[in-house]
Parts: sequence; structure tokens; C-alpha cells
Amino acid sequence: MRHVAPVRGTAVQDHVALAEIELCGDLIIAASAAVEERLSPDRIDEVLGVGERSPEGERGKLRN
Repeated sequence: MRHVAPVRGTAVQDHVALAEIELCGDLIIAASAAVEERLSPDRIDEVLGVGERSPEGERGKLRN
């Protein structure tokens, strides 16, 4: 008798990787819509939501 490993679903989700892919997509869209040749560091921060002010007025926190 041959033993075969049970078949599991192939849908594995890496939430960190999915979030990084979404951020890369946001940057690609912003870059393709930009008039200038390169996105400025401020525009990149804006697209990624870095450095936005939280309700307490703190800077540098990532948005969720």
C-alpha cells in the first residue's frame, strides 16, 4: 500500500508580501501618472502614507 500526503489548499497568503506588493503597485501607478521624470521623496512618502500626522500630531507613523 502506498502512502500519499494529504492534499492541502494551495492558497497560502503572506500578508506582509501582499502589503508590499500593494505598496509597489501604488508607486508604479503614481510614477506612471507623474509629469516629472522621477517621483520626489516627498511624493513617494505621500503615496506610501509615510510621515502622515496622526491624530496626536506625531510624525513618522505608518498608516494602517
